[in-house]
Amino acid sequence: MEQSRVIQIWVGLFVAIGLASLFMLAMKVSNISALTEQDGYILKANFENIGGLKIRSPVTMAGVVVGRVSSIDFDRNTYEAVVFMTIDFKFDNIPDDTSASIFTSGLLGEQYIGLEAGGSQDYLKEGDSFTLTQSAVVLEKLIGQFLVSKADE
Repeated sequence: MEQSRVIQIWVGLFVAIGLASLFMLAMKVSNISALTEQDGYILKANFENIGGLKIRSPVTMAGVVVGRVSSIDFDRNTYEAVVFMTIDFKFDNIPDDTSASIFTSGLLGEQYIGLEAGGSQDYLKEGDSFTLTQSAVVLEKLIGQFLVSKADE
């Protein structure tokens, strides 16, 4: 009787640890753990195509997460996507000629914004915009162009 009680306790602990692990994995995959309001300053970038970029997607520089996408809008005058990103205050020395590109982590992974530092001595401030941007590469578009070029041969 005592031995079955001990087994039941161990099984209960194992199930609880498993459920907690699944919960932590779900939070990490869905970026909900970054739901808390991040302190930082807002920068803006215009892109012709953002692909599958989402709010709370990471903004990286040299592989280090320096911020997150805070909102995405559409400019009716230029017909471009406008991406607002919150950059952490400790990264306040980003040169004003830095370029912003949309990349995909892995072959079919999530999309994120990668910043490549320029050489200017002036830094971006709250509300500034990136002048050099590169839109997302759309896999379907590349495949279509490849098929069309092969059909022409």
